[in-house]
Amino acid sequence: MIRVWVVCACLFGAAAGFAQTPVSTPPATAAPPVAAPATAAPPAAAAPAPAPKAWSSLSPQQQHLLQSHQGEWNSLPPDRQQSLAKGSERWLSMTPQQRASAQQRFSQWRAMPPEQRQVLRQRWQQYKSLPPERQQQVRESFNRFRQMPPERRNQLRQQWRQMTPEQRHHAVQPMHAPPAPRHVPR
Repeated sequence: MIRVWVVCACLFGAAAGFAQTPVSTPPATAAPPVAAPATAAPPAAAAPAPAPKAWSSLSPQQQHLLQSHQGEWNSLPPDRQQSLAKGSERWLSMTPQQRASAQQRFSQWRAMPPEQRQVLRQRWQQYKSLPPERQQQVRESFNRFRQMPPERRNQLRQQWRQMTPEQRHHAVQPMHAPPAPRHVPR
């Protein structure tokens, strides 16, 4: 049971944000980084490169949000333009509470050392490489973890910190993987 909570907390904590945008960071007492699952899915086929997005195609609200990029917009790579446009759409669709939460996560992200940001980006990529069913399991387990009383979450974190690297590795293996066949001497 520990492995479910720890894996979910680590992976989904990293997955709660975006690889290049602010992420929700666990408190200082959170579990350390986890190893990549052994059954990661192969990378998806490369998508076609996006077409450049014209500044004039953005709504006035998007242009206002992205005004710091206006002068350089045409020199940005098309995928960066698409990413900024999509992010501005997402921001405009948020409630005031969601925006406040996003701003808080962004502040936490900017305060992180670059090495920690890189670890979180790697965890996000690990999560995204999981099959959809496994991602769903991780999300559900993480939601159960978040609903636990803080004392129980802290207890699980403490147990994680006391594990050896081998125990941690075993704890993050997929829960529903078939057991290894046992060789029984005859």
